[in-house]
Amino acid sequence: MQEPFDIELGDVVYSVFPEEEGVYTIFKDGAEHFKIQKDDEQHWLKLDPETELPLFNEEEEVNTIGRHINAQQ
Repeated sequence: MQEPFDIELGDVVYSVFPEEEGVYTIFKDGAEHFKIQKDDEQHWLKLDPETELPLFNEEEEVNTIGRHINAQQ
């Protein structure tokens, strides 16, 4: 299993905690921000906080974090 790591985007530091394959919990300012799941190389999906099912809407913050996760691997 992959170890947690940080991603810096501008002035914001996100802590990334890998979970099961392709799912990551993202922390911002010391609190859980959201969970994301890899859809493909360029697109990532935010997971619903209640059901943990993928939400199929484009969010640039999610995709940007996902691209940085890809770069870490």
